[in-house]
Amino acid sequence: QVQLVESGGGLVQPGGSLRLSCAASESIVSRNAMGWYRQAPGKQREYVATISSTGTTNYADSVKGRFTISRDTAKNTVYLQMNSLKPEDTAVYYCNKVVRPAGWGQGTQVAVSS
Repeated sequence: QVQLVESGGGLVQPGGSLRLSCAASESIVSRNAMGWYRQAPGKQREYVATISSTGTTNYADSVKGRFTISRDTAKNTVYLQMNSLKPEDTAVYYCNKVVRPAGWGQGTQVAVSS
């Protein structure tokens, strides 16, 4: 089974930036659509961004223009660059395959607060 480890979260002020990483246990990033998801306190998990096997990206309206999803196939890693962060971006962030998702990992906590 595929294992995914998220990292890079932390506490940041509104308007700040963070880059999240998602390391996969096997070579899947180059041939699978990958996505980032988040779960805010008291809320359900929601879609944030995806990158297809050919490199096409899509974003939720709430993050469009501020977040960028990318990948490094050699490192089998997916990234999420987050700029102009807002308090409403506060959540635990998870990555997973879009099709046939694996089990959810621990995620990485992002807190945006002044």
